[in-house]
Amino acid sequence: MSVLPKHLEAQQPSFLRIGTASTAGIYFPIGSLIASAISNPPGSRECERGGSCGVPGLVAVVQTTSGSVENVAALSSGMLETGFCQADVAYWAFHGQGPYEGEPPAEKLRAIANLYPEVIQLVVRAGSNIRTVADLRGRRISIDANGSGTQVDAKLILEAWGLSSDDFDAHSVPANIAAGLLRSGELDGFFMVAGIPTPSIQNLAGETPINLVPIDGEEAEDLQERFPFFVKTRIPPGTYPGTFPTSSLSIGAQWLTTSDLDEDLVYGLAKALWHPSNRALLDKGHPKGRLIRLETALDGLGVPLHPGARRFYEEMGHFATQPVPTDTPETGDPAVDSP
Repeated sequence: MSVLPKHLEAQQPSFLRIGTASTAGIYFPIGSLIASAISNPPGSRECERGGSCGVPGLVAVVQTTSGSVENVAALSSGMLETGFCQADVAYWAFHGQGPYEGEPPAEKLRAIANLYPEVIQLVVRAGSNIRTVADLRGRRISIDANGSGTQVDAKLILEAWGLSSDDFDAHSVPANIAAGLLRSGELDGFFMVAGIPTPSIQNLAGETPINLVPIDGEEAEDLQERFPFFVKTRIPPGTYPGTFPTSSLSIGAQWLTTSDLDEDLVYGLAKALWHPSNRALLDKGHPKGRLIRLETALDGLGVPLHPGARRFYEEMGHFATQPVPTDTPETGDPAVDSP
């Protein structure tokens, strides 16, 4: 039986967009995997006969964007049906806090699933003598594109070390462009928040010696106390050619929609994503796909679950043991400071 609402059943096929980010990061390839998992175009072989186990009649398409911040805006305005977002950006937007202080809360945001951890990476040219965040003073550094979640976190990192954009030569370009500028000697370093290994950094490191700058110590601990969505992590040695083990912070990458999307459709999206037949697709499609697990689907959610997703997790017996945000944004004094 189709999980599509009646007004969608009449359209063959039905399309659903997944907002990702630039092709340089992890969102785009992961979005492509999920789009394959949830799609089931008209005429496809039945799931029980080895065909697609996606939502009947649905074709999911991946849309490139500048990242989390743009995806939140596109979801809120109805320009996207679903999109990926960092947990921190989603939390702030939903509550109207942090970088969204003074703006109306994006109270329609809802979660479908937590996907995988994203790591804050500060990449510098080897031999640049940049060994700590404090060493960025006076250097040429990209904090990523305006509208990206990376830029939001880069500003928080810089603030924690007592730096502002006046203390260095700040650039705001996507990571793939920043990598090219570092390769050509026009940048000393750049920030990127993404799953590791990140393709654009991998490609760069294969041609130009790089170092990863640790984000640790008292400043990182203070950040964790202020912003509980930050989690300590460690970038393993050899993640990129020539790099050493590096301490950093991570946050969750999450698949979001809004309360406007049909409950039965979102139930179908969750059911399709976690269908056992799609496990091999996720495991083999990308290294980060192996970290997309049902047992962590409710970890660290920045916004409430969509009712359709909630129904699926309840049926799986997964919801009762996991605390999730309520449907009502907190108002009044912000829980976090604006960067």
